[in-house]
Amino acid sequence: MIFVFKTNVDSISKVKKVTPKLNQLFPNSNWNFDLEDCDNILRFECKDDIIEKLIFLMKVIGFECEVL
Repeated sequence: MIFVFKTNVDSISKVKKVTPKLNQLFPNSNWNFDLEDCDNILRFECKDDIIEKLIFLMKVIGFECEVL
């Protein structure tokens, strides 16, 4: 499945803050941020439905995240 999220992760330094947590909690997934998009898109590809878990994680570490 591919999920697309709108975030407030708008810089490389913020991506670096999120990266270890995403890799730790979702080790078998592929993901990337599009910082050039006005919605700072996070594309997430994985086998499981991770929407609620991902949104919760992003909020815990201080970022906004919503499904598009």
